[in-house]
Amino acid sequence: MFRFSAIILVDDDPINNLINKRLISKTKISERVEEFLEAEKALEKLKNLGEEETALILLDINMPVMNGWDFLNYYVENLSHRPDKIVMLSSSIDFQDRIKANSYSCVKGFIEKPLTPEKFQSIL
Repeated sequence: MFRFSAIILVDDDPINNLINKRLISKTKISERVEEFLEAEKALEKLKNLGEEETALILLDINMPVMNGWDFLNYYVENLSHRPDKIVMLSSSIDFQDRIKANSYSCVKGFIEKPLTPEKFQSIL
């Protein structure tokens, strides 16, 4: 099983982050599971990770200030050299969101909330 240097949860819902953090921590694929309520802070964290560190980023779409699409645009323009894996984790059931997510080469999957152990295993 692939291990990540960090797993980064980007979602403005603290309850959702808590549940996902507990679920992910049980898998032991990373010693660090970090949650960010604001996309900007998650980007700052990624900027400060070493170039050799690989993060699994679970990204929500609908967030205030900087949404998931804004996050992806910034990532593509400034951090696309990183070896991270980004998976959209959203409550959106709009098929257009899936199409848009797939248009970003850095996005490796799209999962509908809630995250379950089975869904998490599918992205690994």
